[in-house]
Amino acid sequence: MFKPERIIFEKGVLEYERANKIKDYFQSSPKIEIVEMSNNKIKSYIPGDTLHEQYRSGKKTLVVGVKKSLKFQTCKPSAHYQLPLVSGCMGQCEYCYLNTQLGDKPFIKVHVNIEEILEQAKKYTVERLPEITIFEGSATSDPIPVEPYTGALAECIKYFGEQEHNRFRFVTKYTDVDSLCNLEHHGHTEVRFSINTDTIIKGYEHFTASWDKRIEASIKMMASGYPVGFLIAPVFIYPNWQEEYREVLHTLKEKLPNTLDYPITFEIISHRYTTTAKNRILEIFPETTLPMNDEERKFKYGQFGYGKWIYPKDEMKMIQEFFNEEIGHIFKEGQIKYII
Repeated sequence: MFKPERIIFEKGVLEYERANKIKDYFQSSPKIEIVEMSNNKIKSYIPGDTLHEQYRSGKKTLVVGVKKSLKFQTCKPSAHYQLPLVSGCMGQCEYCYLNTQLGDKPFIKVHVNIEEILEQAKKYTVERLPEITIFEGSATSDPIPVEPYTGALAECIKYFGEQEHNRFRFVTKYTDVDSLCNLEHHGHTEVRFSINTDTIIKGYEHFTASWDKRIEASIKMMASGYPVGFLIAPVFIYPNWQEEYREVLHTLKEKLPNTLDYPITFEIISHRYTTTAKNRILEIFPETTLPMNDEERKFKYGQFGYGKWIYPKDEMKMIQEFFNEEIGHIFKEGQIKYII
């Protein structure tokens, strides 16, 4: 669970019951600074003169606010639309793509107007009838660490469980899933767990749950009847990468139950970075060993209009062939949703 050093309540947000519940939850914690804003300048309440300092302080800050713009971003290839519940993450993964979108806003922000967000999701669903519309709950965040006091995921899971023409999914590196286990989800929410090799987790995924704890949490969700998948991301090419990713898949197979309600799904995302993210990463983590040599990559424009540096075509093909072959061999009933 994310325990912030400071909580900033945006102006007017305490008119919402959910915001007051969050305030009550932390009110008796003397070491947590609680700020009720009188203006909209969030960054002025977060200590730090440099990007490095602001990043560290921001990662310890929870902002409670309202999602004002209800125009949802698309979310290919994961889903049709993002569901904007949370932005930012307590983790400090060196490679995080949020350094592009949220580099100057590293704080964790929760939106308390969940009912309005779900009403907007309903409108998007109606536009696509009779097709099913899929919503992604973790496009700009990891929502699990704040769930114990926001209850946002639980509300969404129950809502989507009652809907015929839409589905919900989210991904996490954390383990606070107990409050979600007994909900009436009707198989309409897919929970995915982000996994990687020990080399990557220990080297780059700071302040996240261990590999074993993530798998334990995934088994809990399987036992509760949820569709469960695994996001292997980002995939790096480094010495012995194939052996280590093969070991990840075999270990996963050994630990998971033999009988499941739904087939295991896999999503594979190779490492990529933007120039903006690279510059911020180098300032925040000056000792990083992340492979970010532009000369070894291929430049490609993404769905949001900015370019990114991806692996060249022959290396991408190698990644795709490796995971297609290994997952197909180890998980006979598994499904690969995409490899990018």
